[in-house]
Parts: sequence; structure tokens; C-alpha cells
Amino acid sequence: MEKKLPFYDRDGFIWMDGRMVPWREAKTHYLTHALHYGTLVFEGERAYQGKIFKSTQHSQRLLRSAEIIRIPFSSMPVDEIDRIKMEVLKANNLSNAYIRAAVWRGAEQAGVDPSGTLPHFAVAAWEMGAYYGDWLRANGLRLCSVSWRKPNPNSAPIASKASSLYNLSVLAKLEAKDKGFDDAFMLDYEGYVAESTAANIFFVMGDTLHTPIADRFLDGITRQTVLEIAADLGIKTKVRRIKPKEIRKAQEVFLTGTAAEITPVVQIDERKFINGPMVKKIMDAYAARVRA
Repeated sequence: MEKKLPFYDRDGFIWMDGRMVPWREAKTHYLTHALHYGTLVFEGERAYQGKIFKSTQHSQRLLRSAEIIRIPFSSMPVDEIDRIKMEVLKANNLSNAYIRAAVWRGAEQAGVDPSGTLPHFAVAAWEMGAYYGDWLRANGLRLCSVSWRKPNPNSAPIASKASSLYNLSVLAKLEAKDKGFDDAFMLDYEGYVAESTAANIFFVMGDTLHTPIADRFLDGITRQTVLEIAADLGIKTKVRRIKPKEIRKAQEVFLTGTAAEITPVVQIDERKFINGPMVKKIMDAYAARVRA
């Protein structure tokens, strides 16, 4: 098996604060505010055949995320963010890749009060295959319930793709792995179905797609794309609160996300599902759309 390179020791270039720097030199100070207080927002994007899928939509969300957690970054135009992302792809000679753009508060000052810190901006890109690996994407994931829940929107900036929210995902993921599963099946603070650790979830019940209302977790761009695909294909959808006991009615289940793309789920706790025709239809339609 080929040895996996650590991310700090790779060839290539990363755009950082206005210039392209060699990969190994893209560093931040130990007292960076974002490292200690979670004041970083980011976007995960994919490029297919040299084109970043929904690049502008991702750039717009990056700016919204920064605004929500009050990082002063609104002065950078969306088209400039789009241009820099393409420049990073070209600098690294990449056509099919994962792109990570981030904005964070720097090390100009320490303390919970961020006054005096400045916004920093970077973009990296690298080759990345299936998020869960080729075998799981083809054969399906096994999820399990965990003790961690998605927070009340009044207690966390859930509409921002902020790094501070992902500590919860890390803990949920580790709990699921400790139980021998691939990922976590997470509920919201009221006990309704939410999502996985870093991907939205859909259930196929009869001829209809059901998915939770995205007001207690991030409304993923891939989730939105799947709803668009369903409308184009004439597949009925219901966006609603889903109780955990209702998943027994589902025949098929899948996750959606820029990294995860469309990944089937074949088990949640003791309940098993088929890797069936609806998931395949959505996977094929999504693959066609991102490469159009």
C-alpha cells in the first residue's frame, strides 16, 4: 500500500494572504486566534475536469460564514475568490481535486476578545478520491447512534461553516469508530434526525425522498443539488422533521456532501437498508451534473 503523505510535507503551492507560497512554507503562528478560539470558517469544494463545481456558490457561503461569526472579510469580491481558487488549481497542475478555502483571525492579539486581530485568507488544493474510500462508496456505510447531538441554533452558529462546530463532529466520529461503525448518525437537540458528522442525510421511503429541515445544521450545497436533481427527475421530496423511529420505514439511505458526494448507507444501528436503485439514480445524475 502506498504511504500516505502527511499534509505538512507535500510538494505544491498554497495561496496565502495575497501570494502563492510553497506548500511546506504555508504556516501560521502558534498564537493564531483561530487555533485557540475556533475563529475560522472554510469551504470544501471539488473540481471536476478543471472546473470547480458551484464555485461561486461556495465563495458566497464563505463570505456569509465569515460575516456570521463576525470576521471582517467582506471586502474581498466573490469573483476574486473564484479566481484565486482556479489559480491554485493551475499552480498545482490539478484537474480533479479537492479545494479548501479558509478565512480566520490571526495572531495579532490573544484573548477571547478578537478586537485587533486581522482576517487571513488561504486556499489549498490536492487530489482526493472517495471521502470514505472506494469500497464504502460502492458498498455503503454503517452508521450508529452516538451520545453527541447537534446544538440548539441559539447556542452555536450553525449557519456558518465554522471550524468550532467540527469539534463535535470529531467526537461523534470517534465514538462511532470505537463502536466499530464507519460514521455517526446524529440527532438534533430535540431528538429529531439531523445528519452524519460532516454530511447531510436522505431517506428513500417508497417513491419519495425524505430529508430533515436544514435549520439545525448546515444546509449543504450538495444537499441542495440533490433536491434540484430530484425535481429535474420528477422524484417526490419531503423536507421535514424526522423522528428516529421513522427510519424503519426507509428502504434506502444515503449521505450527501462535497467530500462525500453521494454515499449509500446500508446500516443504522441494527436497521439495515439496501444499496438500491434510487441511490444509484441519484449518484449517476450527480456525477453527470458535476462533470457537465
